Amino acid sequence: MTNKATGNLSAFELSVAENGVGWLTVDVPNEAQNTVKAEFAEQFEAIFEQIKSESAINSIVIISGKENGFIAGADISMLQGLDSEEAVIELAKVGHDIFNRLESLNLPVVAAINGPCLGAGLELALACSYRICTQHSATKLGLPEVQLGVLPGGGGTQRLPRLVGIATSLDLMLTGKQLNGKRAKKIGLVDEVVPRSNLTKAAEKAALNLAKKSKRVTSKLAPKVNFKGLLSVAEIQKSALETSRAGRKIIFDKALETVNKKTRGNYPSPEKIIRSVEAGMENGYAAGLEVEAKLFAELVMSDEAKQLMGIFFASTALKKDTGVPKGQDFKLIDIERVGVLGGGLMGAGIAFVTADKAKKKVRIKDQNHQGVNHALKYCWEIYRKKLKRKHMSINDASKRFAAITGTTSYQGFKSCDLVIEAVFENLELKQTMLKDIEQVTNGRAIFASNTSSIPISDIASTAKNPDRVIGLHYFSPVEKMPLLEIVITDKTSPDVIASCVEFGKSQGKTVIVVKDGAGFYTSRILAPFVNEAGHLLAEGVAIDKIDKAMKNAGFPVGPITLLDEVGIDVGTKIAPILAEAFGDRMQPPALFEKLQQDNRKGKKNKRGFYDYSAAGKKAKAVDASIYTLLGVVPNSGINEQQIVQRCLLQMVNESVMCLEEGILSSPRDGDIGAIFGLGFPPFLGGPFRYVDSVGIELVVEQLEALQASCGDRFKPAKMLLDMKADGSKFYQE
Repeated sequence: MTNKATGNLSAFELSVAENGVGWLTVDVPNEAQNTVKAEFAEQFEAIFEQIKSESAINSIVIISGKENGFIAGADISMLQGLDSEEAVIELAKVGHDIFNRLESLNLPVVAAINGPCLGAGLELALACSYRICTQHSATKLGLPEVQLGVLPGGGGTQRLPRLVGIATSLDLMLTGKQLNGKRAKKIGLVDEVVPRSNLTKAAEKAALNLAKKSKRVTSKLAPKVNFKGLLSVAEIQKSALETSRAGRKIIFDKALETVNKKTRGNYPSPEKIIRSVEAGMENGYAAGLEVEAKLFAELVMSDEAKQLMGIFFASTALKKDTGVPKGQDFKLIDIERVGVLGGGLMGAGIAFVTADKAKKKVRIKDQNHQGVNHALKYCWEIYRKKLKRKHMSINDASKRFAAITGTTSYQGFKSCDLVIEAVFENLELKQTMLKDIEQVTNGRAIFASNTSSIPISDIASTAKNPDRVIGLHYFSPVEKMPLLEIVITDKTSPDVIASCVEFGKSQGKTVIVVKDGAGFYTSRILAPFVNEAGHLLAEGVAIDKIDKAMKNAGFPVGPITLLDEVGIDVGTKIAPILAEAFGDRMQPPALFEKLQQDNRKGKKNKRGFYDYSAAGKKAKAVDASIYTLLGVVPNSGINEQQIVQRCLLQMVNESVMCLEEGILSSPRDGDIGAIFGLGFPPFLGGPFRYVDSVGIELVVEQLEALQASCGDRFKPAKMLLDMKADGSKFYQE
């Protein structure tokens, strides 16, 4: 169907079957998936006119023309192109009008969903009379707008609570979680779940049945059962609470309390989602839409949303990046069998995502059977949790787990295409393993090290085939952390680079490729961040005050808690490598040596900065004996803002040095690496977008002031000084 006014192909085509069912197919031209675009308004107008003119239509089925997707949401670039709140409100009202007209058609409308049905796609489905989705693993339903710093602006804050209940809808919108068909049916989000092959037939049957009845009303509050969500309110309580104004106030107040505790005031969208739902529930549907449009506009124009959208575009672009510089040819190596050396937490996690996500066969080697069994148990425990939550069947879990095997020898490694070592930080040990693998596989396999600090070129210095040696730096826990940092040397072949990037993506990872060097990128910028916390502690700043300040600033955990979690012993192994490479600015505070001498390894041996003697999940208290050990009296007057500035600027300055030295190929990769790997606050956009946002002049001024008061570890990167002089920015858009 072509738009006569513009000559553009329409995303919608309506055909009417002999039985009166109108099939409205959504298929955005020349794109892999359907996204809602501005031109949909005009195209929908044409569809509404066509429906009016087709007297034979008794019902409508909306279905996607894409093989594996319904509608994945709105085109985010459409939002980025708006320059005022007024323009955003106008766009939202156009969307409201379209979905209201769809909902008020004098015909039943069935949404036939296969694949992602997210954001504006789900809002369209909510405006339909009936929703059917497939059992396919690609089918996901949700309103993830909060992850972009905005809220559902197409009526989602009004229709969803009226369909599934207030508490359940808030849980979905405030977390951005995506449900499979079974869970969506359980809460009443969809009416039927069918095999993919039966979707068309089931949708047609539903449409014809509905055509014999009056259109289904979906505006009544309908709390569903057995869905444990954000608010953790028993379902019978939800039902009672949601039917009275006083009860609803309890829900909204509880939701605000919960999100404020989580966001610490850094993200405005959760509160505005709650306010939008509350406005509609207390003042009516039309009033709710007005508030939704207004708050949606405020969020789209906010700095937080701009940064989060920037992250979205950066991570999307990385999905298409091969990791190989433009102009270099490469041929992908077929990776089917993967070996993992080391059955610890990292090795087990790598084995799990390789078998579960990448669907590869995995062979784990450890020095003893206890290590192998530990790794296998770790993997099965993840599947056990999935089974308990009914995220998969026992048959699927058993089949995937069967792809993971173990050994105490190199038996089975001859056929491996890729071998990943995940043992402790010891250069000689890693070189020995490399030599063994080259011998066992006749030099055919790619050898990858999961080292977090040792230069890959050092590991490869004794290799017969250094072109097949690479770094695959995962983050713990591997099955949860999204980043994979791939480290390449000057000798790593383009074939190996591109193949490992593709492999990382198959594991579900966001992949950045960095050049070799001590600490690479992420470990290198983390070290001064943690070291600065140590310097603050040495100056008398309380441990919990430092951690609280950084959590309030948007980091998931404070730097000292992080040191306890990762392991103080791990930090003491990495620190000398970085100090040797970069000198005094990477030298950890002298008091850290006392921790090693006192056998404090952190959480792993329940001897660290915090007290791990008490059982349960209650917040840990600082181990009071630590101050005596370190010879520190916590009485510093340094305030929270100063703590944040010192730790944050250390990470930012080191990031710029990595770009300056060519460790990073772009600011984009640096921002994604810091956010996805280290928990740099997403609302700040990453180290490089942070500099652009606050202004390079201010950053340099702050660094120079800290250099004068704290020492040369704060000396600004030369690139920052050069950019300040010529007025340039990291991002030129």
